[in-house]
Amino acid sequence: MSVRELVILGTASQVPTRHRNHNGYFLRWDGEGILFDPGEGTQRQMLRAGVAAHDLNRICVTHFHGDHSLGLAGVIQRINLDRVPHDITAHYPRSGQHFFDRLRYATAYRETVGITEAPVSEDGVLATTPSYTLETRKLSHPVESYGYRLTEPDGRRMLPDRLAAHGIKGPDVGRIQREGVVNGVSLDEVAEVRRGQRFAFVMDTRLCDGVHALAEGCDLLAIESTFLDEDEQLAVDHGHLTAGRAARVAQEAGVRHLVLTHFSQRYSEPEEFERQARAAGFEGELTVAHDLLRVPVPKRL
Repeated sequence: MSVRELVILGTASQVPTRHRNHNGYFLRWDGEGILFDPGEGTQRQMLRAGVAAHDLNRICVTHFHGDHSLGLAGVIQRINLDRVPHDITAHYPRSGQHFFDRLRYATAYRETVGITEAPVSEDGVLATTPSYTLETRKLSHPVESYGYRLTEPDGRRMLPDRLAAHGIKGPDVGRIQREGVVNGVSLDEVAEVRRGQRFAFVMDTRLCDGVHALAEGCDLLAIESTFLDEDEQLAVDHGHLTAGRAARVAQEAGVRHLVLTHFSQRYSEPEEFERQARAAGFEGELTVAHDLLRVPVPKRL
């Protein structure tokens, strides 16, 4: 049985707290696993959340600030220590290649696993698999930053009443799915498009075109909301979003489930993030993230 869920390993921004680890997010998508922004302490948080190095297929880094990348060294060494039996692909801003190199080879260890470096330098598709297309969009932050989006290919939903009306049954149901036509009846006549699921990961950024493009039509959107609305000028100055801005993006984009995360240590009441997101007009499912939370991708409509 396939599982699609976001495992939240850490939710702090620049400074961790007693209750919030630095960033870290693991997306389980069927048989693959993608680790986003492994900040300091991610290896231990993976252990606590039951995420093994063997579960990783890709690592996606939005940018090279420490709270989003200092955990790379430990994670990469754990991948090699555990002798993960498959190659792993790492995506990160090309402009930060020297940071990636330093983190990958921060200390002495024995390399046993192939890590394919696939740096990002422009908007576009990074990978296409049978299960998803991974694409990226540039964000607006003091250092070069990219967000990521997974889109499942559209499928077909068979309609029993139309199948019956056209006398399509038994082995012919599978045949029409494979071949597109059976006895003069086309697939379009007995099925409808089932839109693929969509997930986006948007970290440190001001409001920009990339934010809107990544969020559009998402079933699940994990997005930073470092500041509350009363500190909006701080957010703009430092290249971040507020709870209200993130929620308005999600509402305008038709997001079904919004996950707010990446909170400044100055705030001690997470309920206020939810209140401001609702006040901004977001009407879908809303989660104010905490460490070690599991958030399932919403079921298809």
